[in-house]
Amino acid sequence: MVPWIKIERNRAILTFFILLAFSASLKGGDWTQFLGPYRNGSTQGENLQAEFPESEPKIIWRHKVGSGFAGPVVNAGRAFIFHRQGNKAILDALSTADGKTQWSFEYHTDYNDDFGFDNGPRAVPLIHEEKVYLMGAEGTAHCINAVTGTCIWSFDLRQKLSSKKGFFGRACSPLIIEDSLILQAGGKDAGIIGLDLQTGKLKWKATNHEAGYASPVVATIAGQKIAVCFTREGIVCLNPSNGKIIVEHAHRSSMNASVNAATPVMVANDRVFISACYGVGATLWKIIPEKNKLAPIWKTNQKLDCHYATPVNFNGHLIGFHGRQETGTELRCIDTLTGDVKWQSGRMAAGSVTLAGKTLVILTERGELILAKASENSFKPAARGQILGTDTRAMPALSNGHLFARDKRHLVCVKINP
Repeated sequence: MVPWIKIERNRAILTFFILLAFSASLKGGDWTQFLGPYRNGSTQGENLQAEFPESEPKIIWRHKVGSGFAGPVVNAGRAFIFHRQGNKAILDALSTADGKTQWSFEYHTDYNDDFGFDNGPRAVPLIHEEKVYLMGAEGTAHCINAVTGTCIWSFDLRQKLSSKKGFFGRACSPLIIEDSLILQAGGKDAGIIGLDLQTGKLKWKATNHEAGYASPVVATIAGQKIAVCFTREGIVCLNPSNGKIIVEHAHRSSMNASVNAATPVMVANDRVFISACYGVGATLWKIIPEKNKLAPIWKTNQKLDCHYATPVNFNGHLIGFHGRQETGTELRCIDTLTGDVKWQSGRMAAGSVTLAGKTLVILTERGELILAKASENSFKPAARGQILGTDTRAMPALSNGHLFARDKRHLVCVKINP
């Protein structure tokens, strides 16, 4: 093994176990934002086994929903689902125990998908300090009281920032860093914005980038928190307090009919994995804020080109879906340090991957739930069962051994383990 690779691998493994120990000290059970408690598709508090009770997934309850691809979030005994019925965008708060509606908030939406794809919301809500933050496909952000369902404030990105619709509407899930609510708005000289959490007033705006379909994440380098965004135009790292750009790097396909949709994955404090299809490929970048620089560690094509689903980071490896959803995908595992493929599943339906301890929880677009032991050596499905219908593209939520997942007709609560 090349010496630097060995050193970096040991460093990556050490970082993994430090994060594991840290996560164990945090509150478990809640899935309060896109990609879960750590915004990386992983949770260490669940420790699920790769098996179902009674050999199949058990559906505890169902809740009827309308259109949309916004996945659920879970907090304090409530499951929240954002969907659309008719011309109303609706947020339902449900009891996690029995699925009964505790309250609903709704507002008028006029979003119309140009491709006839889906007219519902795309962005997963965010819960923070008994408030729910929404981003609608039409371009309206809301802050809702999580206990009562009353609206605290709203912000119209179209009216105030001339936010562009793009191909498929606004899809960025909100991110909170300290006292800023960060959105990829795609507005005029307001590609990325920061809103005040309490009032919804605009604090800052940055770039003229069109919004992509990836959501921002946070990196902490030398004690400094940095918002890492993957817009339609490329990668932007900025100060979340004032929007000052630290790094701006063009990174997109030359094809106009293309998207950047998979969310960045922080594999170490200063290292971020970025991937897209349409010839972009995958790159591991090193963020060097003191030099306002983004340096590629490796670049590759046809190794783990992620269309829309974000891979998970497991023991120095990334596991996720490779390939475009409409032309064929497969699950793959690559070495984070080199980009080399360690295993591939063979052709399977596109979907999402969640990591619960050492178990992969895979939900395909066909509504099939698959459990497998996470491994850097091979992929061996251990249990599988049908829980939803087709068009299951929304990210699920995992809480206390239960999976909350939706298609265009129902949100289901599925008991995975005893």
